[in-house]
Amino acid sequence: MTYEPVIGLEIHAQLKTKTKMFCGSLNDPDETHPNVHVCPVCMGHPGTLPVPNKKAIESVVKVGLALSCEIAKRSKFDRKNYFYPDLPKGYQISQYDMPLCERGTLDVLGKKVRITRIHLEEDTGRLVHNKLGSSFVDFNRAGVPLMELVTEPDIRNAEEAVAFAKKLQTILQYLDVSEANLEKGQMRCEVNISMRKPEGEFGTKVEIKNINSFSAVRDAIAYEIKRQSAALAKGEKIVQETRGWDENKKATVSQRLKESAHDYRYFPEPDLSELVLGGEEGAPEETVIDVEKIRASLPELPDQKKARFQKEFSLSEKETEVLASDKYTASFFEHVVSELDAEREIDKALVKLAVNYLNTDLRKLINETGTPISEMLVSAENFAELVGLLHEGKITSSAGKMVLEEMFRTGKDPSNIIEEKGLAQVSDIAELEKTVLEIIAAHPKVVTDYKAGKQNALQFLLGQLMAKTKGKANPETSAEILKKLLS
Repeated sequence: MTYEPVIGLEIHAQLKTKTKMFCGSLNDPDETHPNVHVCPVCMGHPGTLPVPNKKAIESVVKVGLALSCEIAKRSKFDRKNYFYPDLPKGYQISQYDMPLCERGTLDVLGKKVRITRIHLEEDTGRLVHNKLGSSFVDFNRAGVPLMELVTEPDIRNAEEAVAFAKKLQTILQYLDVSEANLEKGQMRCEVNISMRKPEGEFGTKVEIKNINSFSAVRDAIAYEIKRQSAALAKGEKIVQETRGWDENKKATVSQRLKESAHDYRYFPEPDLSELVLGGEEGAPEETVIDVEKIRASLPELPDQKKARFQKEFSLSEKETEVLASDKYTASFFEHVVSELDAEREIDKALVKLAVNYLNTDLRKLINETGTPISEMLVSAENFAELVGLLHEGKITSSAGKMVLEEMFRTGKDPSNIIEEKGLAQVSDIAELEKTVLEIIAAHPKVVTDYKAGKQNALQFLLGQLMAKTKGKANPETSAEILKKLLS
């Protein structure tokens, strides 16, 4: 019997705000000293009162609008009660039956994945364990605004799950509501997965936590599909539980039986008023969220940018997929095009050249060094200058790669690098003819082979010329001279 995976995702993202969700303590994900950004409110001291962070609420509404969600007319916060060392209040302020956003969609790999809800809550603290078996709690993260998005079980394989998570990450970055960095814990994925007979009823759901990379999402799903399929094949029942992903073992491990909503004893947060979305006369100003103003502020989103790049610059789907993959790459590309346009009459060939070097040579350097494009030393102005020099034939392609590497390493201007290293393209006929004659004289057998009709002999001689001129010889001019002197 074959079984089909049924997968849903729960994705949390820390929001970019100056302060925490319900107090004035700083929201600083880069703080390395424990328990610095804390106060009586986020530490749950008796008698303290929470005040909602309006920017965080507006950020979640912005995400909901970008994902075609229905925005609630009214919303509220609830207390989710459970006891854990990293939860200073003994409960978490979250949302239960009146979330900010519901019933959205996201197009992934040609299918629409439905979004059940997007709600807002506060993050927990962070447990730190040492080798001696002691545990410590860092409350800097406690109370940080945390968005949670829940999908319907529309995903059927690991590829779709990873594509959804990556696309959501890109959208969050474009909206500037979250950096959504998985390695820093700013975005966290949880997978709900069950197995069913093809087109049959859903099976028993298992939730997988502790997933902190896209590759781990893929591996955890693959492992769980294999584990559940094997159990069902033996006639065993799947237990509804929470499992964790063990990166070292490349396996999921049982953590606890899955809780239900009633286990958390949800009830409306008594210290916070209902939120009014869209405006209502007489409602307190701090509880009113202007949805239409947020809608008007939405930026161009990744799919829209891809479509514009394809139409405006005659680029392929694959080319625009890389360019729009994150907002920093897209912004860098647009700045490069703007610089090219300012310096010369821009044409499609020039843009294609820029895209080729950005998506291949520059991307290779970024990947090899792990340097984010937003932090690299190559400016859009200098990159555009390099593309212009290549387009005009002032340097060869091989020299261009050398110049780009030096730009990436030092941040220097391409013209200065070309001058310092003597990389300007040689197109002088007399100088090239002199060098070609030297190469012909040094390789009589190859010359004989060429005259006997072996065309690869010409490529060998051309390679020797490039080596002798250190890649500076104009390829087209060099080939013509070789053919003329060999005839």
